[in-house]
Amino acid sequence: MIDSFNRNIDYMRISITDRCNLRCRYCMPDGVELCTHDDILRFNEIVMVCKEAVKLGIVNFKITGGEPLVRRDCSELIKEIYEIDGVKDVTLTTNGIFLEEQLEDLVSAGVKSINISLDTLDRKRYEEITGFDKIDKVFQGIEKAVRLGVRVKINAVLHDEHYEEDFISLCLLSKKYPLDVRFIEMMPIGYGADSKLISNDLLLELLKNKFGSVRQDNAKRGHGPARYYEVDGLKGRIGFISAIHGVFCDSCNRIRMTSTGEVKSCLCFDKGFDLKDAINNRDEIEISEILKQSILEKPEKHCFDEEENITEAKKMIQIGG
Repeated sequence: MIDSFNRNIDYMRISITDRCNLRCRYCMPDGVELCTHDDILRFNEIVMVCKEAVKLGIVNFKITGGEPLVRRDCSELIKEIYEIDGVKDVTLTTNGIFLEEQLEDLVSAGVKSINISLDTLDRKRYEEITGFDKIDKVFQGIEKAVRLGVRVKINAVLHDEHYEEDFISLCLLSKKYPLDVRFIEMMPIGYGADSKLISNDLLLELLKNKFGSVRQDNAKRGHGPARYYEVDGLKGRIGFISAIHGVFCDSCNRIRMTSTGEVKSCLCFDKGFDLKDAINNRDEIEISEILKQSILEKPEKHCFDEEENITEAKKMIQIGG
């Protein structure tokens, strides 16, 4: 395992659809410059990268997008990654629209944990945020995942004046279902640069005021930096990922790969490491060296609190957010 500033990098987020308008509009917001289908990595190329990553100590993988479930046979990719000797965990982040219809295949492939992006339970605001009225489909996926014993986490980013209403209603999902609800601070890149920043410190105080008995849960719940809290009356935990007000760079254990084969070490900076030529040449040694470089040159700290020093201009969807 390679150390970067004494951090063990053992986790890779892999986007399989960012910037590519594959077969539906449910993964791509307006205003994003699209790449072509030929630009994105094939599944066998992704698996080749994963094999080299495992040799470097990266044993946990997250499949994301865009929306990964618009990519045909996503479950087959997950199955192939799981078949690599040394892989520990392969999880998925989705908007949930296609989850119900693909869930059996995902579970058969080995998926035990799924993150579902959901910022509001208000139907009108959901449609305003996403551009479509599909919240019922999302809940069908959530309920089926719970029935099948899949661990579900809801990922929410609150960014407007309705944050208090959305926060309480999302927390109460954990009263109805045995799932965790996590609140992620909006990062000031892409659309986030023009959005209202809701501090997780503010949300934690709101949680305490609304629910009373709130206790920090220090048990490990996945591979990320979330801080979790146990709340009386809730079946799951409430989590906070505080990139802005709770900097966790010193324990960051991940790198990211976009659907076009660019490796990103930090969301704050535009620097990337291009794997495409090495992949096209099927040069496993060069793939390994580029992955190594991306880890060893990982910045010691982001600069989201110094917006003038942020160099990343892409939207989150373009870098596998």
